[in-house]
Amino acid sequence: MSTKITHIAVIRLSAMGDVAMTVPVISAFAKRHPEIKITIVSRKFLKPLFDAIPNCEFLAVDTNQRHKGFKGIVQLYQDLKNIGVDAIADLHNVLRSKVVRYFFSATNIPTAAIDKGRKEKKALVRLKNKEFKQLKTSMQRYLEVFEDLGFLIDESSIKFLEKLPFSRGTELFAGKLALKASKWIGIAPFAQHDGKVYPADLMQEVISQLAKNNANTLFLFGAGQEEIQQLNTFKGTLENVIVVAGNLKFGQELELISNLDVMLSMDSGNAHLAANYGVAVVSLWGATHPFAGFAPFGQPQENLITSDREKYPLLPTSVYGNIEVPGYKDAMRSILPERVVNVIEGVISK
Repeated sequence: MSTKITHIAVIRLSAMGDVAMTVPVISAFAKRHPEIKITIVSRKFLKPLFDAIPNCEFLAVDTNQRHKGFKGIVQLYQDLKNIGVDAIADLHNVLRSKVVRYFFSATNIPTAAIDKGRKEKKALVRLKNKEFKQLKTSMQRYLEVFEDLGFLIDESSIKFLEKLPFSRGTELFAGKLALKASKWIGIAPFAQHDGKVYPADLMQEVISQLAKNNANTLFLFGAGQEEIQQLNTFKGTLENVIVVAGNLKFGQELELISNLDVMLSMDSGNAHLAANYGVAVVSLWGATHPFAGFAPFGQPQENLITSDREKYPLLPTSVYGNIEVPGYKDAMRSILPERVVNVIEGVISK
């Protein structure tokens, strides 16, 4: 099948972290098959994630206007047809992408879709008869989609992306890279759901302890006015703590993230953005768990800090962190700030 494919559309419309996890796989595919054109189908602001991948173009999905509703799905199919797509790799597998796949299948265009493993994920997070075991990673599931289309990609061939050069705007904001003397620590303290967010008072302790070392520069990441306000509270009067949120465009944030020494993140998108560039990522886990398959790429086990399952044996209680279980609100308080700081200091000391 793969010998007949010349232009493949890769669909992933979800949250930033889910899209970020596709990048190493698509990069490996592009290097292995330079003769095949790739069109990424995703949200417009995520385009910078794919700019460094050769032979890769981007089709922005506008679910508010052009691609809204069923007519919009038909329009998306037509847009892909018009640019000569002859295969569909559906890494999302939701209603919109399913309908697009159906239209292409009806014209004998090969398609394949991700198996999200809903049954085993449900078994992992259920409160009774829990099956606590490591599941396939998202990366492995993405690779299976390409395999279904006839493209075998060895997981061991997937590599980190090269660090990005600084544009003028990023250089002015963060300081010239050539003059970088301190250790650069990124901190992304937010997530979409409260079950994945480290308590603010404990995060303040982590930031304050790391900032005591003048050899460290801390960059705080987030989005939106509420998060920016919280980040400014974290910063306080600490001179070596810099609030990134609201000061750089997304592409510029990627430049900065790719040049960090370490990123502290929740189970959220920033963990995957940093991991893609080979940055050491220390991640904190509350209601969720790395066993669900969403651990950042290439990170050692000791960098995945999970809440205490002896004290909270029902963990993980959710795949996405959106389900509350009575008595488990403070699960992440079992992760002591001193432990987080020690792991980060251990990383940067190497």
